[in-house]
Amino acid sequence: MRIGELSRMTGVDVETIRFYEKSGLLPQPARESNAYRSYGPAHVERLVFVRHCRALDMPLDAVRRLLGFVDHPDADCGDINELIDEQLARVRARLDSLRALERQLASLSAQCREPHAARECGILQELVSAAQGEACACHGAKR
Repeated sequence: MRIGELSRMTGVDVETIRFYEKSGLLPQPARESNAYRSYGPAHVERLVFVRHCRALDMPLDAVRRLLGFVDHPDADCGDINELIDEQLARVRARLDSLRALERQLASLSAQCREPHAARECGILQELVSAAQGEACACHGAKR
């Protein structure tokens, strides 16, 4: 199959497929006599694996390491557990960061609940104050 069909089958953009090939995540396909790339079932399976890992927001280096285990199924899986634990820690840290962001935005939102002239908008005043180095509702006192 050609790259467009591989893209449709897997939901991965053609340019991303090419990037994965250049990055070594996807093996180079065979070439037909007309020089077109020819992909097979193994490419589909590997690309879906990579897409799934990326949907779990795993960095490409982690995906590459996991593919190494796919390629060497007799290897000890301890490193796989470590990779997943590292990703879980990244996700938890990001969740903490997003919760803090949510609190900051809620605090900012509370500064102006009714429509009126922009010069009277509490949100805008808070953002301008913060830009001037003053304390703001969303970040508290400046240090």
